[in-house]
Amino acid sequence: MKMKKQKKNRFKIVLNESTGDTSGCRIIEDTETGINYLYHFDEYGGGLTVLIDEEGEPVVAPEQ
Repeated sequence: MKMKKQKKNRFKIVLNESTGDTSGCRIIEDTETGINYLYHFDEYGGGLTVLIDEEGEPVVAPEQ
C-alpha cells in the first residue's frame, strides 16, 4: 500500500486577535518566503497587506 505524502500548508496564522464581535486581525506567515502579512476583517469585508519594517522592507520571520 502506498502512503500519501502529507502536504505542508504554505501559510500559517502567527497571531489571531479579535477587535470586536465580528472583526479582527491576523498575522499570516508565508512558510516558503517567511514574509508576514496583516489581514484585517470585519462583518462586511477584509483586506490583506504585507507587513513592512521601518525601512520599508517586508517583515520576514526568523529561520527556525
